[in-house]
Amino acid sequence: MNEPTSKPKPNYLTSGNTVSSWLLTVDHKRIGLMYLLGMTFFFLIGATAAALFRFELATHDANVFANDTYNRLFTMHGIIMVFFFLIPAVPGVLGNFLVPLMIGAKDVAFPRLNLASWYIYMLGGTFTLAAILLGGIDTGWTFYTPYSSVYADSNVILAGSGVFITGFSSILTGLNFIVTIHKMRAPGMTWMRLPLFIWAQYATSIINILGTPVIAITLLLVVFERSLGFGIFDPQKGGDPVLYQHLFWFYSHPAVYIMILPGFGVVSEVLACFSRKRIYGYEFVAFSSLAIAAIGFFVWGHHMFTSSQSEYAGLIFSILTYLVGIPTAIKIFNWVATLYKGSILLSAPMIYTLGFIGLFLVGGLTGLFLATMALNVHLHDTYFVVAHFHYVMVGGMMMAWLAGLHFWWPKMLGKMYNEFWARVGAVIIFFGFNFTFYPQFIAGYMGMPRRYHVYDIEYQPFQMLSTVGAYFMGVGLIICFVTLVSSIFKGKPAGKNPWKATGLEWNQADSPPDQHNFTSPVKVDVEAYDYTDERIYQDT
Repeated sequence: MNEPTSKPKPNYLTSGNTVSSWLLTVDHKRIGLMYLLGMTFFFLIGATAAALFRFELATHDANVFANDTYNRLFTMHGIIMVFFFLIPAVPGVLGNFLVPLMIGAKDVAFPRLNLASWYIYMLGGTFTLAAILLGGIDTGWTFYTPYSSVYADSNVILAGSGVFITGFSSILTGLNFIVTIHKMRAPGMTWMRLPLFIWAQYATSIINILGTPVIAITLLLVVFERSLGFGIFDPQKGGDPVLYQHLFWFYSHPAVYIMILPGFGVVSEVLACFSRKRIYGYEFVAFSSLAIAAIGFFVWGHHMFTSSQSEYAGLIFSILTYLVGIPTAIKIFNWVATLYKGSILLSAPMIYTLGFIGLFLVGGLTGLFLATMALNVHLHDTYFVVAHFHYVMVGGMMMAWLAGLHFWWPKMLGKMYNEFWARVGAVIIFFGFNFTFYPQFIAGYMGMPRRYHVYDIEYQPFQMLSTVGAYFMGVGLIICFVTLVSSIFKGKPAGKNPWKATGLEWNQADSPPDQHNFTSPVKVDVEAYDYTDERIYQDT
């Protein structure tokens, strides 16, 4: 007589596996995966636009696209990547999935609000996609007035409405995380025992709540001026276009930290795990996230050195911009100190993380060039700014995002990916990125303006190298995508804690986690990143 086979334990993926059960779920883990699907879709659109205009930029003449088409392509790339990928990527996917698991909670504080934030995000994306499909937008991702509010012959109202709507998703997510972190920590999970990923999410949530309403209202004013003829930014009606820049950058520079602060949290988690050490200067790294969030609201004027701003105001903004580099430098130095004499394992997440440190360091140091008024006047609106921005956002944020995705993938889906191909993809992306954007520093310093697709032939070698690098990086991203997706079908079971990492999500939750996260009550009795605790090395 055959013995009955034991049924696999139910988890959040297998509990109620119908379409409606997913679309109406209030499980933070499922919502995180829904964000992942949505962001992957938007990323593919933004990346396709970049591939098209990079093909055009390989030569100095307009061989492929007309002027207006080129403007719409780079605008689509910027809007999609900034507002629908970079800003919500880590909070939407990793934050939603991990914040309750990392603090020992069963869910976020407001589960229904969490689901609503995903629907709002998708609704805003739908408006923006409609704007693209109905002819596109040609204003650049900054929507600068009075061109966007008066003169542009494109779908500014639809696109602005899409970004406006999506802003509420960020606000609601930030509110949810703050309340969850304050009120739902497990017994023993004190503030000084919180993982640094949680500190980063907390600081990001503060910026989201304080800053996002500003950009939302600003874009709403653009819609009002364009549709109803209000004289808010149009100088012909008594408006002030420089006022728009103040309002836009008051949000959009802190938005840089909305994008990068969660990445800092990912880096701290991965570095600690794969160097088998507690993060050096844990308290300083934690509080530096709050310092970045606070100081980030006082540096917006460095975007406006050439916009009728007085030199005295510019001097203050320049000093404050140097000041915000201090808490960022604290993180870099402490991460390097963590690596010192660590037992380093060069897994795929670690390769992405080391790549992040190198690339973000270049982006941060070149930011100091742009914070210097005399240099900024020369470099403003050149490819130097493009390179700097991408070294911070793509070299920084996207590398950290990929590090986190590879690190927590076994926890999210319970499957291990092919480590060899994951490493190959990471190395190709790193070198492809440098081939893409480093030449732009040189072209920008020589004076090549950004947003032009017809340019002097002396810049063509740099643009050709950038185009080759972009396609090389695209190959790495395809390898990464195929490696992760194929693991769903062919990957080996991950086990509870494949990385032998600290943290409640690794030691107290299954892979993939239970529907309610933990099968037994959670109590925290060790410090964060205690790799001397023998329990994490037990077979699980």
